[in-house]
Amino acid sequence: MRDAGSDRVVFHVDMDCFYASCERLRRPELAGEPLVVGMGYEAGETIGAVATASYEARAFGVESAMPISEALDLLPRRADADPDDPDAPDPEEAGRYLPVDLDYYKEVASDVKSVLRDCADTLREVSVDEAYLDVTDRTAWDAAGGPTDSGDDTTDPPPSAAAGPAEVRTLAEGYARHVKERIEREAGVPASVGVAPNMSTAKVASDADKPDGLVVVPPGEVESFLAPLPTAEIHGVGPVTERTLADLGIETAGDLAAADPDRLGDELGDRGRELYRRARGEDDREVTPTGLPKSLSRESSLSATADEAAKRETVRALAADVARRARERGCLYRTIGIKAVEPPYEVNTRARSLPGPVDDPDLVESTALDLLDEFAGDRVRKLGVRVSKLDFAESDQATLGGFDAAEGEEGGTAGGRSAPAAGDGGKLTDWVGGDPRANDGDEPDENGSRRTGERGDGQASLGDWA
Repeated sequence: MRDAGSDRVVFHVDMDCFYASCERLRRPELAGEPLVVGMGYEAGETIGAVATASYEARAFGVESAMPISEALDLLPRRADADPDDPDAPDPEEAGRYLPVDLDYYKEVASDVKSVLRDCADTLREVSVDEAYLDVTDRTAWDAAGGPTDSGDDTTDPPPSAAAGPAEVRTLAEGYARHVKERIEREAGVPASVGVAPNMSTAKVASDADKPDGLVVVPPGEVESFLAPLPTAEIHGVGPVTERTLADLGIETAGDLAAADPDRLGDELGDRGRELYRRARGEDDREVTPTGLPKSLSRESSLSATADEAAKRETVRALAADVARRARERGCLYRTIGIKAVEPPYEVNTRARSLPGPVDDPDLVESTALDLLDEFAGDRVRKLGVRVSKLDFAESDQATLGGFDAAEGEEGGTAGGRSAPAAGDGGKLTDWVGGDPRANDGDEPDENGSRRTGERGDGQASLGDWA
């Protein structure tokens, strides 16, 4: 029997040890090293907490939300490893410790989200490193075979190359691999993707084969995929609920699916019945956006170049696409900006404010090209165009005659390059769309609030993303 809503194809994309992956992006020599990124931590200190630990660091017992002092007991700092000091830690059993760099992680996250927005018509951004995609209109559960010359028969589909219960390769699996490869190529960081007919199963699937995993759970296989998993793996089961279920003799998702839903309701209220349905693979929630976007942007990677014609051609194409998307969504914009990434990963952004909201593709192009002139002669490896301060309500557009008079440079100077927006170190810190603190209601704690602390990938959720 096919699952309810089985035609839907939902991806859950979860970035692997995201902060550690970002640090390795700009410091490739950290690849393979045990790496701890700490919040409230300064280099060389022992105060703070673990925001994320790489898989190599976890092998030593380091976990997210752990005090840095405790982490250091398990994994000494590499800087303290002196091969000439017999009392110093063994360099092979020491790790790297770095402080959180939120602005930089936001820049990398913006690259990831740009890919996701381009790959799905419906995107729900749960946090800076996690999102759901409904790609039903982009792909299907059909086997990845094709019509033969002999008639209506199809070629035998190749076996699935993904983890999970899928036996043959489907179009959905191929599209998920495409999304993963684009994230790796355009953002430079790995992601794990779960593919399923519903949100809760896709979430479980993305956690099932980390890091850099791809797990496909096709329709009809959801309940059997979930059945052997411990109840803690079911989306929404926290430690207290896990203990309550254990007291009822329920240890696995299969036990939960076979339990009496009325008894679960008596013990856990409506949440007990919801967990019962999820354990059975029943989840009819739709992937809904977390709210209207604050900005629209497109970016394009280049072979590092200083060729002005190539740079301007790229910006023109990006500007046209962003303006088109804004018009399709019926929104006006008050700010136009560009991003220029210089090798190896120096991110520069410039923006210009308008006197009021407009819908003017020609203005997006001309303003973006004007801002690009500030990087004349510079080599760039990526360019982006962005419109922000969006206005989705019907409102009067500003007359463009006031634009030149206002000279609406954000932090502009009388000559030379315009200065970056005040207070953000030359970066548009809201380049990342959506609210990374948004609560999607999918991972409530025992009081109904979204859990903080350890995430499924071992990364702490930071409240600093305000």
